Amino acid sequence: MPVLTPDEWSALRLSLQVAGVATLASLVPGLLVALLLARGRFRGRALLDGLVHLPLILPPVVTGYLLLLGFGRRGLFGAALAEIGIVFSFRWTGAALACAVMGFPLMVRAMRLSIEAIDPRLEQAAATLGAPPLGVFAVVTLPLALPGILAGAVLAFAKAMGEFGATITFVSNIPGETQTLPSAIYALTQVPGGEDGALRLTLVSVAVSMTALLASEGLARRAKRRLGA
Repeated sequence: MPVLTPDEWSALRLSLQVAGVATLASLVPGLLVALLLARGRFRGRALLDGLVHLPLILPPVVTGYLLLLGFGRRGLFGAALAEIGIVFSFRWTGAALACAVMGFPLMVRAMRLSIEAIDPRLEQAAATLGAPPLGVFAVVTLPLALPGILAGAVLAFAKAMGEFGATITFVSNIPGETQTLPSAIYALTQVPGGEDGALRLTLVSVAVSMTALLASEGLARRAKRRLGA
């Protein structure tokens, strides 16, 4: 691990905090949406699918601007939230919101594919034996989909660690508050003599991302062994 300056440590800590909060906050909504898309048959399903994946094809700056319109202090929802003390714009919580939005499609896609791979006859057999829908989900669907859930969470975390465009548009680049690793690297490349710092943070980003991917692989294998798959 390269020796980092206090400001670089601050950017690393903030990135881990933002990515962790974004991932944890997305888990339950992501699983519900993945379950709905994998098993649900309803009017508007294609529209929901499109909205979920929209951040993947929109320019990140556009996503960040839409977040600013919606959750800025004078935004559609932001003004009401600010009155009860919840402020996203130019705060680390806003960075977490931007990262959650950008990582959500990857999380949902991994979870959905995992759920769709489960044989529906197993769920039908549990229902036939008298298990309620929630029990079928808890005893059959959730354990079998666990590798995909873990993979989706790690993908969202890795995406959050590297997110830049939407974050800097929505919450700017404020050292100690919203300056994550990507924005710190960008700032260092804009000043003379900042190349060494940019390289150190780049190496840290690569190390964190690789660790996350290896952890995902390890957890998925452990889950498969536990399930006897």
